[in-house]
Amino acid sequence: MCKHQPPCPDVLASDRMAARVMVSHPEQGWSLLCNGVVLFDDAGALLPGGREVAPPSMVGVFWHPEPVVPTPPPGVRALAAAA
Repeated sequence: MCKHQPPCPDVLASDRMAARVMVSHPEQGWSLLCNGVVLFDDAGALLPGGREVAPPSMVGVFWHPEPVVPTPPPGVRALAAAA
């Protein structure tokens, strides 16, 4: 098992993604952690035994139902209307 001091979090611990990276393959998008978790670039993971951990949802953070168009300052609007 883990020989680090302090030891890496167990695969069942809530902070399991804090384990040290043992093998890294950034060109393939994954890393193997000391506790046996395969961590993917999208923050999803595969636990030993095959259980999948989905990446955190980012829907509410970056997605907006309508395009957001920045409004130019009042002076710039007048110049654009005159052109």
